Amino acid sequence: MDAPSDRTNPGHGQPAPASAPRPQRGRSVLVAFGIGVGIMAAIDEIVFHQILGWHHFYDRSTPQIGLLSDGLLHTAEIVVIVAALFALGDLRRRRALAPMSAWGGFFLGLGAFQLFDGIVDHKLLRVHQIRYGVDDLLAYDLAWNTAGAVLLLIGAALVWRARADSTRSSASHNR
Repeated sequence: MDAPSDRTNPGHGQPAPASAPRPQRGRSVLVAFGIGVGIMAAIDEIVFHQILGWHHFYDRSTPQIGLLSDGLLHTAEIVVIVAALFALGDLRRRRALAPMSAWGGFFLGLGAFQLFDGIVDHKLLRVHQIRYGVDDLLAYDLAWNTAGAVLLLIGAALVWRARADSTRSSASHNR
């Protein structure tokens, strides 16, 4: 990381003010991605595992192992959310948070967890299915994975827009 005296304004060669906030789009996306992954894991855990009781994280063993796997998933999601919130707080404290990029990262995290769970956990590893005791899982799988894809597209659009806005803003400052 550059020392404050090494900073220059792009295109001007002048030293940047030491207190000038520098939004960190990439880090904002990454931090919010972690929050999104943790929140979607929590939604899955609370709604589908606990309230509806449709499945456990690992259903290929006894119900006790299924409950243990749910507890481990819940622990992991809380650790990820807390760590990401600390990183988000650090970005805000340094005035380096790029809000639009962060929202994009959040939606990317939501969608990534949803699609990973739907494709890898449900179909490739078969650690659980969305719901048991139904004749046709296709409708559930399509709804699950489509929701994940839509969330990913929203996140990608927000990140793309934040990048385009930043590029446009830099170009107008360099004129």
